[in-house]
Amino acid sequence: MSERKRVLIVDDDPDFAAGIRAILDSQYDTAVVHNPKDGWDALQKDRYDLLCLDIMMGRGAEGVMMARKIRKDRVLREMPVLIITGLREQIAFLFPGQAIHPGFVPVDELVEKPVEPELLLQKAAALILDYANRHYDGGLAPATDAGR
Repeated sequence: MSERKRVLIVDDDPDFAAGIRAILDSQYDTAVVHNPKDGWDALQKDRYDLLCLDIMMGRGAEGVMMARKIRKDRVLREMPVLIITGLREQIAFLFPGQAIHPGFVPVDELVEKPVEPELLLQKAAALILDYANRHYDGGLAPATDAGR
């Protein structure tokens, strides 16, 4: 039996984060943090197969800043990022998931709150599978606690 994939959820709304976790826990090992600083610390400490990230946290669009920071990190830049946000026009996205300006938010996929459980599971599975295929084919190890 293969090891369960790991997902980190970064959202400053504890109730929403708990709901997302309840959905994803059916298929993945999940961890939740409630701000980008703790999210960054978690990513430095452990390896994850997917990051679910809110855009608006703290003083504004801190999720955007975190996504950009991840894409600049040589270890983390390939990890898939799924934005789960209540914002649509405010972050200048054309759905489904295409940025008006390339690189505005460097993420792999975007879903709008409230997210349907089946859609969340489908997006997570597709991103994790793509990530695994890219990394296993390239000889990189899967996400584990010891991989850092």
